[in-house]
Amino acid sequence: MDTNINIGISESHRTEIAKGLSRLLADTYTLYLKTHGFHWNVTGPMFNSLHLMFETHYQELWAATDVIAERIRALDAFAPGSYSELARLTSLKESQNGVPHAKEMIGQLLEGHETVIRTARSLTSVAENGGDEATLDLLTQRLQIHEKTAWMLRSLLRD
Repeated sequence: MDTNINIGISESHRTEIAKGLSRLLADTYTLYLKTHGFHWNVTGPMFNSLHLMFETHYQELWAATDVIAERIRALDAFAPGSYSELARLTSLKESQNGVPHAKEMIGQLLEGHETVIRTARSLTSVAENGGDEATLDLLTQRLQIHEKTAWMLRSLLRD
């Protein structure tokens, strides 16, 4: 039985798309970790609403990591699976100076979502060039979620 992949996307396109998806996975996982940490450590007058909002966000991000990693595997590549590999691939910055105040948490998460948006958007032309509609669909879904989340976080920072 022939087990070579033959899905109508060339090997070179699959490799390029998988590399981009690996960066998206690294950004998503890093944002997940940051969001979950902020969920645990948020304090202040907005504690309850932020604690619950961050929980909703990190749960969605966690589910997204699996979808992205499985798309990488469907393209016959291996998904990054270690902290060191994800840290090397991510564009997100870690929190500085310990645990920030709630408003700074919101700002950092906004910046994180906008970074993920840019990473996803940079991959759309790569997926289009490769004729990879499944990855394009995944990217469209991720863009919609991250843009809505960024809008909501940005709204919290406005007076």
